[in-house]
Amino acid sequence: MSEPGLLVVDVAATDDATALVFQQLLADRWATATAEQTTRDAGQPGVRLRCYLDLRQELTEAAVIGPAMEPATARP
Repeated sequence: MSEPGLLVVDVAATDDATALVFQQLLADRWATATAEQTTRDAGQPGVRLRCYLDLRQELTEAAVIGPAMEPATARP
């Protein structure tokens, strides 16, 4: 993309859990209109999911680093 904007993301996955987890990873970083369920195409393996991202918003430092990268706090 030449500049931030709205983006349609079509996901193809082997199962519901995989598609929904991928969608959640996107939603953790950008404003996302999420799907509540996946769809199946008759005679085709796997599932499909469509969600919409708004890439115009600024990412916060926490979103860029992500929860797994945040420094651990000392425990007493």
